[in-house]
Amino acid sequence: MQQIDYIKEIAKYGLENDQEKLLFTLNELIEHSKQTKKVNFALQLQSILKDAIRQQQTNGIVKLGSPKHILREEDREVSEFILEKLTSDYRFPNLVCSEAVHSELAYFIEEHRSIELLRQYDLPISNKVLFYGPSGCGKTLAAYVLAGELEKMMIVINLGAIVSSKLGETSKNLAKIFRRAATEDCIVFMDEFDTLGKVRDYSQDHGEMKRVVNTILQLFDYLPQGSIVIAATNQKDMIDEALLRRFDLAVELHLPDQSHIQELVKKTLADSPFSFDNRENSQRIISNSVGLSYYTIQKALLTAIKRSLFLQQGKVKKSIKIQTSVWAELIEQERKVLLEAN
Repeated sequence: MQQIDYIKEIAKYGLENDQEKLLFTLNELIEHSKQTKKVNFALQLQSILKDAIRQQQTNGIVKLGSPKHILREEDREVSEFILEKLTSDYRFPNLVCSEAVHSELAYFIEEHRSIELLRQYDLPISNKVLFYGPSGCGKTLAAYVLAGELEKMMIVINLGAIVSSKLGETSKNLAKIFRRAATEDCIVFMDEFDTLGKVRDYSQDHGEMKRVVNTILQLFDYLPQGSIVIAATNQKDMIDEALLRRFDLAVELHLPDQSHIQELVKKTLADSPFSFDNRENSQRIISNSVGLSYYTIQKALLTAIKRSLFLQQGKVKKSIKIQTSVWAELIEQERKVLLEAN
C-alpha cells in the first residue's frame, strides 16, 4: 500500500467510529513510514497516538471506541506476560559499579534526556541495552536505576508466560508486548534473556528458536526510539550473534572487588543507627567477601543486623552495634555454598 491508501483508510475508519481498525491502520502507516525512510513523520504520528491514548478522552468521533476501552483490551491481552509494572525510585547513588559502567549508563541517560536535540539532526537514539555478567552482579538494579533516572514506567516481563510450546505462539506473545511498549513509551525489562535469544544453530532448537530470534530482530528494528528494551543475562555466549549486534549498548557487570564491597557496606549503613562492634574485624570480613555477589554480601549483612538487634532487645540505644562475629559466620556459610556449587 502507498501512504495515500493508509490515509484514506484512516479517514474512513475515523468517520465510521471504528477505533480498533483506525489504530491498527495508523500503526501500519507508522511502520510503512519507517520502512520508506520517513522517520520524522513516523515519530510525529507516534507522538500523536501516544498523547491521544494518554488523554483517555471520550468525545467526538472516538466515543464508541475510547482510548480507555482500547487500553483495557490491551491490558487483558498482555497481563499474563507481565510480572509487574512499576516506576522506580532507584537512582545512581543506589548503584555500586565501576567508573566505566557508570559512564556508559550516564551517556545513555543523556541521550534520552536530549532526545529532541538528537532528532533535530536525524541522529539515532540508543534504546536497546544488554546487561551481562554473573548472578548477583547488579544487572537488575542497573535496569531499575535507568528507569528511575529517566522517570519511565518499566514493564518486567514474565518469560515463563511468554515462551509457549505452541508453534508460533512465543513470537506472537513477544509482538504483543512490544506493541504495548510502543504505545506507552516505556521500558521493557527481560531477565534471563538467553532463554529467548539462543543461537539459532543451538542443538535443541527444532526450528522454533530460529523463528523467535528472527521475530526479536524484527521487533528490535522497528522499536520506537522513545521506547527502551533492557535485557539481562548470565550467559551472553548463548545469545545469537545477530541479536547481540542489535543492542546499542552491551554493559558487562562484575562481582565486587574490595573497594566496591566497602562502598556497598557504607551505602547500606548510611543514615542508620547501626555500626560495627569491631572495625578491624569488619575490614577482615570485607576482604573475605571478595568473590561473592553484591546480593549475597548485602543479604548476609542485613541478616547480621537483624540478629544483632534481637540480641539487644529491651535496651534502648541510639547506636546499635552489629556483631561482626555473626556477619563473619554468615559470610563463611555463603563461601561454602559457592564452593559446593562450583
